[in-house]
Amino acid sequence: MSHEIIALAVLAIVFLIATLRGVNMGALALVASFIVGLSVYGVSVDDVLSGFPADLFVILVGVTYLFALAKNNGTVDWIVHSAVRAVGGRVALVPWAMFLVCAAVTAMGAVSPAAVAIVAPVAMGFALRYQIHPLMMGMMVVQGATAGSFSPIGIFGSITNGVVEGNGIPGNQLVLFLTTFFASAAIAALAYVAFGGRQLVARGREPIAVGGFVDEGPTPWSEKRSGEPHSAVEARRSTEQEQEAAQATRLDAQRSLTLVGMLALLVGALGFDLDVGFTALTIAVALTLVFPASAKGAVEKISWGTVLLIGGIVTYVTLLQNQGVVDWLGDGVANVGAPLVAALLICFIGAVVSAFASTTGIIGALIPLAVPFLLTDQVSAIGLIAALAISSSVVDCSPFSTNGALVVANAEPEQREMVFKRLMQWGMSIVVVAPLVAWAVLVVPTV
Repeated sequence: MSHEIIALAVLAIVFLIATLRGVNMGALALVASFIVGLSVYGVSVDDVLSGFPADLFVILVGVTYLFALAKNNGTVDWIVHSAVRAVGGRVALVPWAMFLVCAAVTAMGAVSPAAVAIVAPVAMGFALRYQIHPLMMGMMVVQGATAGSFSPIGIFGSITNGVVEGNGIPGNQLVLFLTTFFASAAIAALAYVAFGGRQLVARGREPIAVGGFVDEGPTPWSEKRSGEPHSAVEARRSTEQEQEAAQATRLDAQRSLTLVGMLALLVGALGFDLDVGFTALTIAVALTLVFPASAKGAVEKISWGTVLLIGGIVTYVTLLQNQGVVDWLGDGVANVGAPLVAALLICFIGAVVSAFASTTGIIGALIPLAVPFLLTDQVSAIGLIAALAISSSVVDCSPFSTNGALVVANAEPEQREMVFKRLMQWGMSIVVVAPLVAWAVLVVPTV
């Protein structure tokens, strides 16, 4: 058996074990890099570690550190509440408000599962309170998180653009962002219509409680037993709720400076080509120095699991690149004889694997593997990268992915089985349809 087949088989085993056993894929990939590097290729540990992506490490640490601070000081809650209040009582717009909040948060650098973990509880609570189909709300949250992730400073966008630039492939950050955003929005719109969107529109304006601070149900039995008159208990609870709501929606100095920092990150990265990771880290450290109290625990909330995931996968793929495995595989795909078939195959691989594993890991692994094929100029590199990005990301609604699982977990107990089954149906359908549509729209016309 050739070295190339052994190395690729190990990569497949890494994906399989990570999916079935729940072990961090990055940790497995680092172990695989060590074992394959020394035993198969006979390289040193230093050679193996030379493939560790220091630039992506700084990006992931910087943006997730900044996002953790924003969550700690209430900036994220303020963004969510402001979006809901902005709909002005139009229940039909609440799902779209959740979509846009998730898109904005991930576009600013938050990891997609982190955005879903924060917004999903709020969104599913609104779904229950205002009789919105839970699957519609879940799809809006997940697709919103995907829609923003490919911005130039988003996690997926940073990874994709970094791999593209590092391999000398023609790329277009704006095309990547717009195509993935539109694809996610289109799927969200389909879910909106399929699960009662028109009925929501017909309902018109209704009073909307923000963040669950209003109408929280009957007074607890323990409070009724306290001897305090029922009316006094209700009045006290109402006052407390109003104070909590005011605190959650107040734009204080910390939140204002955090928003300014996020805006500065966008302007610096897009307008002045500043390094995203170091810029985000600088802003986060500055906020920590100014407001040390709210920074407690922020470092622990950095997405170290994602950092390990990306570091491990990219290290292993770089080992394969250095040993010629990527060129060997790319030549094999390019020699299929039908460029369009090869491009479609790559998109399907991305969709199928991502539905059951980490989207972040798939994006970091598949683009380098497709590099030799892309360099043949048989298809548009920009079009295929965008198609691959769409195929690998919009399937995150699968209940086997982190984002889909978060939606199921935040559904009402009696609705979870139904939400799981429906998400599985939608997820598996998207696995088939998304690669075909993305390939037909973005790849076929360029050949």
